[in-house]
Amino acid sequence: MRWLRRAVIVVIARPIARMFTGADIIGREKLPLKGPAILVANHSSHVDTVLLLTIYPSKALDRVRPAAAADYFLKGRLMSWFSRNILAIVPVARDRAGAGEDVLAPAREALAAGDIVLIFPEGTRGDGEELTRLKSGVARLAAAFPDAPVTPIWLQGAGRVLPKGAHMPVPMNCTVLVGDAIHWGGDRAAFMEEMRQRLEALKALAPPQRWA
Repeated sequence: MRWLRRAVIVVIARPIARMFTGADIIGREKLPLKGPAILVANHSSHVDTVLLLTIYPSKALDRVRPAAAADYFLKGRLMSWFSRNILAIVPVARDRAGAGEDVLAPAREALAAGDIVLIFPEGTRGDGEELTRLKSGVARLAAAFPDAPVTPIWLQGAGRVLPKGAHMPVPMNCTVLVGDAIHWGGDRAAFMEEMRQRLEALKALAPPQRWA
């Protein structure tokens, strides 16, 4: 099934993503190409996941797995098949978080297998302009894999391509900024604050959009 995933993303999704996002990639060389590794990005659109998959070289693509809400991405037979086999999601059962279940177990298993796990620590889509509160799940994963690099990524403009509640994408200039990786330092609060600062710094570096 890996060949099918690679073909769909490289042959179909990548050209479509380029057409609708016109994405400029800054710092692509900082992307980890092997795992275990963690990618942390802001979240404003369903375009985010596909866009980040399409910027990866095809040889490393097999290892990139986005963490995604099981209640949405595994809803319905077709959506579930696409999410598991093409997006290769790491399912997060966020509705069971308060029931004592370890909802991060699938992400830990993926990291233990040497995968690159993509996390949106805001937990849900924002407006793409301001970074909302970050959830600490990424810190727990970093603590479990202290040698894994945690790479911050800022996505500018993706929320305008397919904003929350919209059903049809519109062309929009986007920028993907990849920052220097950080590592777990032993303190959860300090780690989360550094992650927020890195994301905010990348946002500040984003060039003006070519059109609004």
